[in-house]
Amino acid sequence: MRQKLIDSKVRWAREGRLLVPAPVERRRLPPGQRLVKDWPVLDLGTQPNLMPRDWQLTVGGLVDRPLTLTWDALQRLPRFESQSDIHCVTAWSRYDNRWTGVATKILLALVRPRFDARFVILRSFDSYATAVPLEDFSGDDVLLATHWEGQKLTRAHGGPVRLVLPKLYFWKSAKWLRHVWFTDRDVPGYWEARGYHRRGDPWAQQRYE
Repeated sequence: MRQKLIDSKVRWAREGRLLVPAPVERRRLPPGQRLVKDWPVLDLGTQPNLMPRDWQLTVGGLVDRPLTLTWDALQRLPRFESQSDIHCVTAWSRYDNRWTGVATKILLALVRPRFDARFVILRSFDSYATAVPLEDFSGDDVLLATHWEGQKLTRAHGGPVRLVLPKLYFWKSAKWLRHVWFTDRDVPGYWEARGYHRRGDPWAQQRYE
């Protein structure tokens, strides 16, 4: 079933499916999206079963101070809480999600990206990868999330740690985060290599290239 969904999404990219005329004014709900109350589970067919004690995040590339964060080290960093909406490229949106974790601004302060760093490559424990502009990664509402709605992030939704980057389609918010790499170039990830947009702004309908 997962492979059928993946094949369908690749076909959507070829066909430009879900694209609709853009409204004159920007609204909270991006064009072509529908609201849902639940939180659909989407993945590549594998959900890594990670205990917090086994999780670690490596950060490197064009930074002055590469580091490795264990779960315990992550818990010692300042906690950050935010509320934001989810917009999935498969056309559903969910409002007012409450997150807790560590702001990416804290991570940036620790590793100090170099002047030529322009993009961030995100890799996951299920071999998934995507890249986002450093400008988006460093947004005020972006975090390494460990909790959703006051509860620990579940395995199905990327626990113990996932990225949450609300201003882009949610395929950019990599689940089961394992590695963060700063680079000077935009490297296509799993979905980008299959016809999806390099950036993924929901209000600009950047679903596909």
